Amino acid sequence: METVTVRRVIAAPITDVFDWCATTTNYTRSPFVLKARLARPGLGAPYGVGAVRLHTWLIGWFRERITAYNPPYDFDYVVDRSFPPARHELGRMTFTEVAEGTEVVWTTTSEVRLPFGAAITRVLVKPLIAHVFGKILDAADQVLTSNPASRTSPAGGRVTDQP
Repeated sequence: METVTVRRVIAAPITDVFDWCATTTNYTRSPFVLKARLARPGLGAPYGVGAVRLHTWLIGWFRERITAYNPPYDFDYVVDRSFPPARHELGRMTFTEVAEGTEVVWTTTSEVRLPFGAAITRVLVKPLIAHVFGKILDAADQVLTSNPASRTSPAGGRVTDQP
């Protein structure tokens, strides 16, 4: 199993950053995410515990289930199914207010289930996942720091800045 961690500070309020990252359809603003949708809403919030998110990326297809949801500080998920097939033990995004805005830490632990899966994961998949996560966070940064009118909440409404 390999763990990938990507950190980024986004110059936006924690609630806006959390909402953007929890809303899977926003990921299509990255060039590596072709499709993303909420297949089943969660308990108490569209992207809350039990929500099922479906992603089609250039690197594969993923069915994720939200296992913990603590807005605006963190959420956890597990990949239930994927292609290529992989074992997945942890997916977590944490959000911390810092002087410059919000620090996002995105961590996942997984391994490709193929012959020589550990080596393939370490050499190819780990850097590729880190790159894709980085591009998704680049998209979040660009949207949240340049055009407040284009921000959307998990409910699909606009996110507004609080005075």
